[in-house]
Amino acid sequence: MKFQTQIPIQKADFPMDYQSKIMLLGSCFAENMAEKFEYFKFQTTVNPFGIIFNSVSLEKLILRSIHKKYFSGKDIFFHNEAWHCYEVHSELSNSNKEEFLEALNQLVDSTNEELKNSTHIITTLGTSWVYRHIESNEIVANCHKVPQKQFVKEILSIAQIETSLENIISEIHVVNPNCNFIFTVSPVRHIKDGFVENNVSKAHLISALYSSNFQFPVSNYFPSYEIMMDELRDYRFYAEDMLHPNQTAIDYIWIKFFENYVDEKEFETMQQVCDIQKALHHRPFNPNSESHLKFLANLNQKMNILVKKQPHIQF
Repeated sequence: MKFQTQIPIQKADFPMDYQSKIMLLGSCFAENMAEKFEYFKFQTTVNPFGIIFNSVSLEKLILRSIHKKYFSGKDIFFHNEAWHCYEVHSELSNSNKEEFLEALNQLVDSTNEELKNSTHIITTLGTSWVYRHIESNEIVANCHKVPQKQFVKEILSIAQIETSLENIISEIHVVNPNCNFIFTVSPVRHIKDGFVENNVSKAHLISALYSSNFQFPVSNYFPSYEIMMDELRDYRFYAEDMLHPNQTAIDYIWIKFFENYVDEKEFETMQQVCDIQKALHHRPFNPNSESHLKFLANLNQKMNILVKKQPHIQF
């Protein structure tokens, strides 16, 4: 595969290894990256409150978790036969009110611990466009199919995004001063906002991350959006909707990421994990044959050696 342009990528000042505890937050591309980390058996947590697209909603959930500000009845509402919360994704919605609140507050506790213990937090910003609930005057993370007339659509300014991200870093550093941050902009275009509007939205995100007020020594910027728009600008790298990167593009961006953000000493272990993963998905012609039983014994030995070296790995 040949590319005309190579996007320059800053090598991480704080590379990850198999001892790192990695939290991934943000848009659906964060989940694509999390799948890669999980495949290679890194220690990861991804979007405990579901996919969150905007910086203000991320800030709100992180501060709620850090300060253990638990959800109560005033934070949830009933709509279409289920209980929802404007701060979290609809995948968490529940038909039982008590179960819903209990699950949300368990997530507050678990996220509090993850934020205290994470060595790296990777945040993928999706859009600057947000919906503000008219009655509460609060920006929401998810509208939960509530009628659009109850919201007003607006775009976050560069200054608003900067403030949210600065608050996220400073608040996390109070409880976890050694945490490092990687920010990226999702390569998924939000065309439902409009073509020009999507470009303005992404420009606000990138401008905020490049602001002189936001050049923290503990943060790096990974150009996933730029790689998609330039190196992978051909439509053969897109899914059928022509908006989301396809698996080839995701794999390419992942390679660019781990080459620059994972410690080189872990590349051998990553290859060993990859070989085992491929072997586990192998479908034998005859499961009871002597050759396959020998194959399984050899595979089991490889897994045991690797788990002894990295006890947190489970296959």
